[in-house]
This record gives sequence, structure tokens and C-alpha cells, in this order.
Amino acid sequence: MSNNLLAGKRGVISGALNEQSIAWKVAEKCVEQGATIVLTNAPVAMRMGEIKGLSERLNAEVISCDATNMEDLNNLFSRSQEILGGKLDFVLHSIGMSVNVRKGKHYTDLNHEWTKQTMDISAMSFHKMMQVLYKQDAMADWGSIVGLTYMAAQRVFPDYNEMADAKAMLESIGRSFGYHFGVKNHVRVNTISQSPTWTTAGSGVKGFKEFFDYAQKMSPLGNAPAEACADYCISLFSDFTRFVTMQNLFHDGGFSNMGMNPAVLGL
Repeated sequence: MSNNLLAGKRGVISGALNEQSIAWKVAEKCVEQGATIVLTNAPVAMRMGEIKGLSERLNAEVISCDATNMEDLNNLFSRSQEILGGKLDFVLHSIGMSVNVRKGKHYTDLNHEWTKQTMDISAMSFHKMMQVLYKQDAMADWGSIVGLTYMAAQRVFPDYNEMADAKAMLESIGRSFGYHFGVKNHVRVNTISQSPTWTTAGSGVKGFKEFFDYAQKMSPLGNAPAEACADYCISLFSDFTRFVTMQNLFHDGGFSNMGMNPAVLGL
């Protein structure tokens, strides 16, 4: 249901790969709520995914961008402002990848060159993205930047591997840049720590189904689905959260505050 919460707003959504993607749901919700958007993803993801179909349906242009490449990012945000006709009101960072996870490398036996790639793609890209937005003065006053994360940044989930380290760095970057953007022109920066979600990336983690089922039982409200996460993103893009910044916000059905749930023990 549309309430025009983003009427007249402009934004860039990264990471929409297919209908399972949280970013895909966010893009749909943004347009439904009255925004105009630009979609972006890495060249390889654009070849693998279905983003062209989404762009046609939402009447949103797609700009190929390697989020680790400063030249690509400068092009992305300068062109986005030209396409949308002004400064950006919101940006979603939904980017993450680990070669170590894909290759089945154990945390105690990481290929550290691959780990550097993980950090660059999954965490440093958030800083690079905001650095370009900051230097271009591309964000409108009281704009909103959101990054997607996971609570493995705070607690140990062994099979999440070095992505946990990357998410911890991502959240720290959000806080630090949130200060600078807030002082500059009241732009707020937050991260959303989402429930385990059936996305292409999430389901690639070893033992994901078993953990998904465990989290579903552990959480009083159950796991938050991708569409609900998209709604939460919309609330953070809207004017109703103007004074929320530098926060890591848990969107996980209560999982993050649970010690034990009798349902897990079958009681």
C-alpha cells in the first residue's frame, strides 16, 4: 500500500540481483512510495542477474558500477544526479561478497588476499561510496544513507566466516561517516542488521537452512522477510526518521535480544 512517503525524492539503489534480493524489494517499494530511482550493480552481477527487467518495470535507469572503483563511483553519482534532476535524497548500500566463503575456506585457514577482496567489496565500498557522495556534495539536506549488515558483526556465527569482520567494519564506517555527514548537511547514516534471509548471497553460507530454521524458532516474531526489511528501509529514507543516525538497527524479529527460547528446546 502506497502512502507516498517518498514522494518527490530521488535515490540510488545498489545490489538488486533478482527477486530474492532485499535491494530488489527496496527498489520496488521506493517507486511504490513515489520516489524516482537509479539502479546499480557490478558488471558481473548485471550479467548474472535480472536487473534489466526490474529497470524496465520501474522505469529506472541502470548504471553499471564496480563499487570498489572510485572512477566508477564518481560516474555513478554524477550521472544519477543528471538522470534524476537533482541531488540524492537516499542511497542504499547492499553489497557483499566473500571468495573464501564461496571456496569453502575455513576461518582458521583464510586466503588473506581473498580476505582483502572481501573487505574492499563488502565494507570499504561503503566508505568509498560515501566519500564520493561527500566530495560531490551529491546528497540533499536531511538525506539518508543505509547499509545492510548482519549481527555476526557482534556475535560469533562460525560459518559466516570473515564476512563477520567485514560487517563489523561496515557498521563502524556507518557511525564514523554518519558524524561527518550529519555535521555537513544533516544527512543521516544507518545500518540495518537483518534476519537471515533467503537471498542468493545468504543461502550460499554453509548450513544456512539449519540456521534459518533455528533463528525462526528463536525469534519471538520469527525471521523478518526481505519485503519487511524493504519497508524498514523506506522508513529510514522518509522524513519520519530525520533524527535517527549513526545507529545499527536490528530488524530480526527480536533474535538479537534473546538468550534462549523454549521453542528451540521443544518445550
